Formats: sequence, C-alpha cells, structure tokens
Amino acid sequence: MTVAGLLLAAGEGRRLGRPKALVDLDGRLLVERGLATLTAGGCTPVHVVLGAAHDEVLAAADLAGATVVLNEDWRAGLASSLRAGLAALPSQVEAVVVALVDQPLVTPEVVRRLRQAYDGGAVTAVATYGGLPRNPVLLARSTWADVAAQASGDTGARAFLRANPDLTTPVPCDDVGAPDDVDTPAELATLRRRLLTQS
Repeated sequence: MTVAGLLLAAGEGRRLGRPKALVDLDGRLLVERGLATLTAGGCTPVHVVLGAAHDEVLAAADLAGATVVLNEDWRAGLASSLRAGLAALPSQVEAVVVALVDQPLVTPEVVRRLRQAYDGGAVTAVATYGGLPRNPVLLARSTWADVAAQASGDTGARAFLRANPDLTTPVPCDDVGAPDDVDTPAELATLRRRLLTQS
C-alpha cells in the first residue's frame, strides 16, 4: 500500500512574525523537521506545500527527497494548501498522512500508527491526544474529493471528519507525541524551553 506524506508549510506566520517553515528549532528548520518526521514514519513520496517566502524556504532548507508544491493561493488559508497538495499527489498513492509544519512534537511513531490504522482498514485516521482529535490525519484517496470540497479558509479536513464520524478511526498518540503548535513567539519560547529540559 502506498501512503504518501503531505506537509503543509505555506503560511506566512502572521502572529509569529515570520513564516513557520523558516523557524529554527533546536538547530533545524521546522519544514525540515516535518519532512523528516513523515519520511521516518514510512511515508513515500513526501510532498511539501510552500507559499509565503517560498524562495527563502527553498534557499535555506534541505528538502532533499521531497517534492515541492507551490501554492500560489496561500493567502486564502490552509484549505488552499491542502487542495494543492492533494491534487499534486501521483495516481499510485492510495492514502496520505497530512501534517502541519508548526507541530514539531509530532513524531515518526505517530505517523506509523496512522499508517497501521490504514493497513487495518481505516478510511480516515486521526491522531488523538487526551482523547481529542488533532493532527496529523490520514486520508484514503476515496475521501480526497470530498475533503477538498469541504475544506475552507484555515480549516482543512476537519469539516469532512466531523461530518463522517463513522469513517474516522481515532488513534491515541499521547505516549509518542504532542500536538503543541507554534503560532506566537511566546509559544515558540515555551517549546524551546520544553525541548531544552528534555535534552
């Protein structure tokens, strides 16, 4: 079974003050960390959707092994990046794990668990933490058209998943990852302190 990875990394990071893809965390750009997580989790191919400051990202980041998808419509929000990414995946891909660039505590094991859920027959699978659905998510190809149609603004697959709970398999990941995201300088500072105490 071919399960691809899709990293959404096109936003400008307005509240953060710079594109999240270019944020250095523990010596590595967030876009590089996200690519490595999907790759180590067994996804192939891996597509990275860029938008804001894409020239800077391409110049600064090591994205070897990834296919870069440019979302010219990135200002329209995350949904536009999800649509661009899904549309770019090759025909042999049967499912995709969609991850966000600003959640660096997601680990390869989270990705592997989503892939295992798909191997077990799941149509969609969602990583949960504390019982709550977050990211990443896995989407079988049969859902992509509906997911793309229902995505809007900064909401990606959530609308489809909420409308189709019977198709969604929750995958607990509390023990192997965390959904903390980086939206503000304060959140970034907190995350850096957390990583420092773990090292």
